[in-house]
Amino acid sequence: MASAQIRFRILGCADIVRKLARAISLAPNATITALGSRSLEKAKKFAADNNFPAETKVYGSYDAVLDDAGVDAVYIPLPTSLHLKWAIAAAEKKKHVLLEKPVALNVSEFYRIEEACESAGVQLMDGTMWMHHPRTAKMREFLSDSERFGQLKSVHIIFTFAFDPDFLAKNIRSKPDLDALGALGDVGWYCVRAILFAADYELPKIVTALRDPVFNEAGVILSCGASLRWEDGKVATFQCSFLSHLTMDITAIGTKGTLHVRDFVIPFQEHVAPFSVSSNAGFNDLVTGWVPSPIEHTVTTNLPQESLMVKEFSSLVAGIQCGSKPDKKWPTLSRKTQLILDAVKASIEKGFEPVEVLP
Repeated sequence: MASAQIRFRILGCADIVRKLARAISLAPNATITALGSRSLEKAKKFAADNNFPAETKVYGSYDAVLDDAGVDAVYIPLPTSLHLKWAIAAAEKKKHVLLEKPVALNVSEFYRIEEACESAGVQLMDGTMWMHHPRTAKMREFLSDSERFGQLKSVHIIFTFAFDPDFLAKNIRSKPDLDALGALGDVGWYCVRAILFAADYELPKIVTALRDPVFNEAGVILSCGASLRWEDGKVATFQCSFLSHLTMDITAIGTKGTLHVRDFVIPFQEHVAPFSVSSNAGFNDLVTGWVPSPIEHTVTTNLPQESLMVKEFSSLVAGIQCGSKPDKKWPTLSRKTQLILDAVKASIEKGFEPVEVLP
């Protein structure tokens, strides 16, 4: 199954398509067969500018891409406001769906996407690339180790980067009719997924938005944060922003150990990803140092994490083509992430009141 070449077609010419097109070309079990845009000329220019294979079909509409029988899967990097329409349309055409994050404007929309994919028997996965890096599996080993990490007590996540004024004025992520969730839906998505990852995907009981989020003139969130609380007492916080210097930190603290990551969304280097751990640490006799010292781990990979995502998705599609059922893990993670985003947004709208997360 792993050797089957899954035929991808791409809806739209967003900048991230350049990255995913390269990822598909590097994955051993996937190939790009077409690109579609609302403008044929735009699609042709994008394909030429980004060295798409000469045999790549180019379409001047999204419908034309979905109507092509030579498509196994579609990658949808469109603005979030268009996800509901085109993800459902793809599922109804029996195309497997790799959907950019945030997956929807709210969880009600995502339920409809999820139901359409389930009814059609097609795979659904979101584009959270770092989840597929081998470092993530190594971090899971540490977090699951009762002797080295113990019981999770708190998680603290930061993902920020400073956009220039032109981006803040013109990019789709600052437009209420295109990506109304702004920084919460973009960088906040990664923060929430990292919290869920550390908590072994257990949903929190209560979410409370932090005060003083920053909005643009159109009412789109440019910076915000939240605290999360579980019934067993563990807590988490996150801060996401389009207004602060590039930072991608995870700190997960257990009863016996601590995990630190400084580049969790995009590694400092494509093929090398570090993280550090500290276990059962204390001070030396004169209280001048730690014993034992934290340990730095480095995880290498031949394929970049986005290609590993494509490889995993394509393997699942190939399995379905051979009679397997779609993997429910990935849509479940998407749904849980969206639920928490919804709770943060609701808390902001309610004057920073605590909001209960209902599965």
